[in-house]
Amino acid sequence: MAGSLYVVSTPIGNLDDITVRAVETLRSVGLVAAEDTRRTALLLKHFGLTTPTTSLHEHNETQKIPQLIRQLANGVNIALVSDAGTPVVADPGQRLIAKAIEEGIRVVPIPGASAVTAALAASGYPADSFVFAGFAPSKSNDRKSWLLALVDEPRTVVFFEAPHRIAKTLSDMAGVFGDRPIIVARELTKLHEQIVRTTAREATGAAIPEKGEFTIVLGPVAPSQITENVDDDELSSFFYQMTDERKSRRQAIAATAAKFGLSTNDVYARLERLKPARPS
Repeated sequence: MAGSLYVVSTPIGNLDDITVRAVETLRSVGLVAAEDTRRTALLLKHFGLTTPTTSLHEHNETQKIPQLIRQLANGVNIALVSDAGTPVVADPGQRLIAKAIEEGIRVVPIPGASAVTAALAASGYPADSFVFAGFAPSKSNDRKSWLLALVDEPRTVVFFEAPHRIAKTLSDMAGVFGDRPIIVARELTKLHEQIVRTTAREATGAAIPEKGEFTIVLGPVAPSQITENVDDDELSSFFYQMTDERKSRRQAIAATAAKFGLSTNDVYARLERLKPARPS
């Protein structure tokens, strides 16, 4: 009889957040496939577990997946874990799960801590429907285009950022989202947890150390920002102010949309109607 693949969520910081079921699963399986065996060894040691581990990460998936599938087929139960949180959520593991399903192997989720839902719960923003966007792109131009693509997203958006890029990303967000509300959550569930509630424009001036793991939640356009009858002269003046700051036309449109609570398509249409006049 084939074994089962258990997809086990582990704490994102505070070890007390692990579930009883997760501990018992890690104790009972024959093998733990871990993103980083050194980090997982610390977790297992903390709970007095001696289950053997093997590495499974983006650089060795091609070689390791066939081996793990053979073990599962031979009746070995395997737990899949990432460094923190739920595997496959911006972490490796999806290819192993997909192959296990293809081979008819039972896949069992063991839910637990998640930086996405923790940040969302603390944000106070609507969460009946939201978008998880993964990690922001590392290259500047790619990141700006990625942020611009989120301007018209009406739902709350959650994404991750690395500490060495957080300042640049917040600076880019200021130009794209303007007064849109955001929270910047740092080191969730850990000793130095910090949740900063601000706007995209004001976040660059906040006291946020460039250390730890970051989760950013972009709130919807606040009702006070939405103006049904925006004055076209004011709108176009702000747009040209943005272009004078050497923003591209696309960036200026996005910033204007965020400023007045409009869609980028609406801003573009209004500007087209106002051509060729430019405010003096």
